[in-house]
Amino acid sequence: MSRKSKWCKPKVEDGFGQVQFSSWKRFYEYLNEEMHEHGSCIWRGQRCDNWRAKSTFDRLFKKLDHRDMRSSAFKQSHLERIQFASRGRRGSNPPELEENQWWALGQHHGLATPLLDWTTSPFVAAFFAFAELGEKQTSHRAIYALNKPLVEEKGRELFDPVEETWVGLTASRGVEFIKPMSNENQSLIAQGGEFTKTPINTDLEYWVKSWFQGEETYILLRLLVPDKDRKECLRALNRMNINHLSLFPDLYGASKYCNLFAEIENY
Repeated sequence: MSRKSKWCKPKVEDGFGQVQFSSWKRFYEYLNEEMHEHGSCIWRGQRCDNWRAKSTFDRLFKKLDHRDMRSSAFKQSHLERIQFASRGRRGSNPPELEENQWWALGQHHGLATPLLDWTTSPFVAAFFAFAELGEKQTSHRAIYALNKPLVEEKGRELFDPVEETWVGLTASRGVEFIKPMSNENQSLIAQGGEFTKTPINTDLEYWVKSWFQGEETYILLRLLVPDKDRKECLRALNRMNINHLSLFPDLYGASKYCNLFAEIENY
């Protein structure tokens, strides 16, 4: 007789679900006992549970309130500006980059881009959710799981290979997955990182709910872990060798590691 699960299945509406845990330990157990299919997911950590999974480009455009410019035009000018500003700053004979590769490179160096960072590891995502302290911290940190195969399948439905364009209105385009081949971002390799590119002015939860109406299988799952367990979480991840040293193979990573070592007892 199979052992009955002690976990309640998350309530999923229109492809979006949420699970709230009482502790870091419960979250860890849930990953190991219930999410057997998590190998097909990609993961993202966010410090506050009320932040939308929305790109920094969308946040910038909203903040600047460019009423006199369409978001697509602003995005193009933003891309051209970073291409121009990067001249002479990428070493000798840098490789030519396509648009998404430019966005990925800019994301690594702090540019506001239409990309969202993801990782193949739920524990790396948890690290990024818990690593930083900040003002107006919510009671929980958020770790997102995105069902990549089902999103890719939906993308094939929405893309017209003959016309080489997305079906329907611009705002209804699919989500793209981007894994840059560039050697200019060593941290991306260490973190098992990749990116998603959502339609402009569309957060991921809204996109999922719009295109997976009536779907009871989760496409996007938000896992909430108490902020009060931050130190316990980071100690556990450090024992797994998930820390700034392993994720950022440079002086930045060494410096941030030392800061956490000083902050957290028995780190």
